[in-house]
Amino acid sequence: MVATFFTDRSGGVSQGPYASLNLARHVGDLKEDVTSNRALASKEFGNLAFMNQVHGDQVVVVDSVSAYEPTADALVSAQPGVSLAVLVADCIPLLLWSDEVIAAVHVGRRGLCSDIALRTLEVMRALGAQEIRGAMGPSICGKCYEVGEDVYQQVVADYPAAASLTSRSSKGLDLAKALKTQLFDLGVSTTSSSRCTAEDASLFSYRRDGVTGRQAGIISL
Repeated sequence: MVATFFTDRSGGVSQGPYASLNLARHVGDLKEDVTSNRALASKEFGNLAFMNQVHGDQVVVVDSVSAYEPTADALVSAQPGVSLAVLVADCIPLLLWSDEVIAAVHVGRRGLCSDIALRTLEVMRALGAQEIRGAMGPSICGKCYEVGEDVYQQVVADYPAAASLTSRSSKGLDLAKALKTQLFDLGVSTTSSSRCTAEDASLFSYRRDGVTGRQAGIISL
């Protein structure tokens, strides 16, 4: 049975800007605190497979959980007992699943534009996934994600649903709306969180804080 969960800042041991359940090792937090936080998460969700996320389009199939973190922005598995994690602090944590296959996907602006979700669906279907569903966790909303004119035009040209105005009436991007629209067009029904990382103090946000931790989207098969 597939299980999904989205963490927030609470329940860990990290201090300062990383308080408290920071699950990322690359943000400047104490190594021992991140190790403790990951142990707490693993106790609740099972051993977790993480990835070295680079805003790219690589999809990696995971057959077993190990300490190795492949460079990728999507993990896919058809192995029962495997749990996958995607780390975010404004980007979209996208979880996809069928009865046979699961995936954890990191979707930011560059990931959306490089079709990381489409590539993930192709890998899932190659592994036997039939009816695929999805869930999108908290991410930065279109009213908070301000971008320059060039970036706005580049994204909206291919993803019109991303067009947004910020709370200051400047150009913004609603990546969650664009991703949900893309997935619908690809035959995937997806739920989405209404929580904005930049507005909700219980969530990590890079845009809001600069130095901060990372929460996770977690899926288990």
